[in-house]
Amino acid sequence: MTARRIIPCLDVRDGRVVKGVRFEGHVDMGDAADLAARYRDQGADELVFYDITASPEGRTLDYGWVRDIARLLDIPFCVAGGIRTVDQAARCLDNGADKVSINSPALERPELIGEIAARLGSQCVVVGVDSRLEDGEWVVHKYTGDPDTRRAAGRRTMDWIVEAQTLGAGEIVLNCIDQDGVRSGYDIAQLAEARARLTIPLIASGGAGSAQHFLDVFRDADVSGALAASVFHTGALTIPDLKTFLSDSGQEIRL
Repeated sequence: MTARRIIPCLDVRDGRVVKGVRFEGHVDMGDAADLAARYRDQGADELVFYDITASPEGRTLDYGWVRDIARLLDIPFCVAGGIRTVDQAARCLDNGADKVSINSPALERPELIGEIAARLGSQCVVVGVDSRLEDGEWVVHKYTGDPDTRRAAGRRTMDWIVEAQTLGAGEIVLNCIDQDGVRSGYDIAQLAEARARLTIPLIASGGAGSAQHFLDVFRDADVSGALAASVFHTGALTIPDLKTFLSDSGQEIRL
């Protein structure tokens, strides 16, 4: 069995890490570089950086900032934020990122997934999907970095993740909006349904509040990795303690 991945997520605005609840009410959690270094030293398997206002503001992320992060890290990291072209994705990799994640721009133009995969390889292409339950169905939202611009994307979540995989995505990060920042556990039902439809790695996002929540999502939804933010940023859970708990519970983990 491939080792499960523990992935701190850093939502970045103006160089600072912020965190909200259900994508709203963001508060400052600290300097992005300081937190990245902390998680590197604690044994994170990889990091994800989301420039959360890039897509709503119609811009892409700062390549100089990507380069600065790359100099700091010796673990894989993924960046996201307003990446709308193959050239922009390539510049992120040229500046040291290992993967790029696309979300709203892929919904606007799904061919972007295949274009990036063809040039850079599917292993570099992560598709982020922001999903919530509405009228009994999981549906996709876009422009979620800004509460004033967020809106439904007109797609059902399970249809979209399968389409993204077919187009060339190498990994799906499923962000469950209703669980985001609540720390009541991952959305096992939605993630298990997604896992059953995919052959590529699936990363869980939204809801981590305890070590048990990580164990539950690995065991019950069979995800490849679990992404979390506030539970790490606040110090409520440390990565070494989490990894020890998971390993002792029978999960394959890199210690």
